[in-house]
Amino acid sequence: MIPKKGMVVMTVSNLPDAQELARQLEEKEAELQRLRDELGRWRAGWERIPKRDEVLFSSISGREVEPLYTPLDLAGHGGYLDKLGFPGEYPFTRGPYTTMYRTRLWTMRQFAGFATAEETNRRYKYLLANGQTGLSVAFDFPTLMGYDSDHPRSLGEVGVCGVAVSSLADMETLFEGIPLNEVSVSMTINGPAIILFAFYVAAAEKQGIGPELLRGTVQNDILKEYQAQHAWIYPPEPALRLIVDMFEWCSRYAPKYNPISISGYHIREAGATAAEELAFTLVNGFEYVRRGIARGLDVDSFAPRLSFFFDVHNDFFEEVAKFRAARRIWARHMKERFGARNPESWRLRTHAQTAGVSLTAQQPENNIVRVAYQALAAVLGGTQSLHTNSMDETLALPTEKAVRIALRTQQILAYETGVANTIDPLAGSYYVEALTNQLEAEAEEIFRQVEELGGVVRGIEEGWFQKRIAESALRQQREIEAGLRKVVGVNDFTEGSEAIEIETLKIPPEVEAKQRARLARLRAERDPARVAEALARLRTAARGSENLVEPILDCARAYCTLYEIREAMEQVFGRYQEPIFF
Repeated sequence: MIPKKGMVVMTVSNLPDAQELARQLEEKEAELQRLRDELGRWRAGWERIPKRDEVLFSSISGREVEPLYTPLDLAGHGGYLDKLGFPGEYPFTRGPYTTMYRTRLWTMRQFAGFATAEETNRRYKYLLANGQTGLSVAFDFPTLMGYDSDHPRSLGEVGVCGVAVSSLADMETLFEGIPLNEVSVSMTINGPAIILFAFYVAAAEKQGIGPELLRGTVQNDILKEYQAQHAWIYPPEPALRLIVDMFEWCSRYAPKYNPISISGYHIREAGATAAEELAFTLVNGFEYVRRGIARGLDVDSFAPRLSFFFDVHNDFFEEVAKFRAARRIWARHMKERFGARNPESWRLRTHAQTAGVSLTAQQPENNIVRVAYQALAAVLGGTQSLHTNSMDETLALPTEKAVRIALRTQQILAYETGVANTIDPLAGSYYVEALTNQLEAEAEEIFRQVEELGGVVRGIEEGWFQKRIAESALRQQREIEAGLRKVVGVNDFTEGSEAIEIETLKIPPEVEAKQRARLARLRAERDPARVAEALARLRTAARGSENLVEPILDCARAYCTLYEIREAMEQVFGRYQEPIFF
């Protein structure tokens, strides 16, 4: 090589010798010792000054927060390239993509769904017209549990907490006039996820759109249901089989679609700490990867389409650090533990949602402020997609006005604050880097404990995850009730909390009657022989080892209902009954 002007060529003669390296290390250690001495001097003076004693100087998770962070908190944690690197490059601490928001802003979503498919379709079109760039479907409780709207257990719940979808016909109406090859759609559904996914694929077929063009995500994370949210149907083993079936089918036919969103959101909403949310989410992810590999799938055939979903709570810096630690942990385990070769398999991509559990019924306008700060933490943490809660969601389904304010919050953040101009702007903060390292270490310790238990499923069966979450929730609640942790408008600054004067959305009772009549027409007009044949084929496939996506798709195309498909598999798999732990 011919050296260019100004280029330094390292040769044996100008490499630092052992003596010079030793001198440099001595100087570095001397500087650190000087810092320790000076920090001790400063701390001695700091400790003599009275402090506020009416609050806890700890994170929401209960982690003690030091009054000051210095380079000493980062010593021994590795160099810049090992721990941080560059955006879009291993270990992805600073972001999953090279250019981040300078090429593409995060997807702005609003969780929407209420009453009938027709009414929710109108809300979707309103949101898209107001600048939303992706749709997130909220299903009502019967749909979440796999019941049709006319099932006895659905009485009084149809359309109340989300949209009622009992068949392909409802899914067709839900997205009428919305081209599914142009809009990314996220569906929050778990126990019957594979059935709603089949409805979605079949609805796209009706629009002339093949599965290879679909973009979006179905949550489909059953492990966190057993741990925290409880919207399950089948026992763990057959439920995990259905998830791996979707990995296999989507990797072949729907390569742009995410067949799972491994979710910490509901774990955190149930009361877990940030470290527990981080660790439980990732250990669930590892279990899904392990199951896919056990099926015989190449890890790189499905891992690039695994997505994540995290909560964004009130503790600003802890939340930023959580996203950064998650990317680094996932990348390392995928590369070193599971042998993934494709960097896309190492890249953790995540959706985030502001913390529903932090919303208060008292002084609900305060929720606008809470959501704005939580959204800022998600963006500074590097999320790829964001839902901002509406101020009234603790009272009812959100009104159009409240949804518009929540969406405008994201738009102001994106276009007016400048936070999207540079990548990972909090990197190098002694506090943020120390928190990132600490959360990583706490997560690794939880991974070790889960392994000792015998894995995720054994931990669920023994109630280990459930007990951990309950204990953390209890601690947080006691701190609030004791006034040690302030919640504005709830246990302090309560003037004006008595009267709630905001408009809320009310679902009229005729919604249920309308949906029941719609189902009655469907049952009368469809081909009963085709329905019976499709359900019989599904039961036969479930008894064997066949991938069940195609048989379920055939049921959807025959206009079998949600509960009919659920029941056909339940006859083979059985129904999950949670053991009593408490």
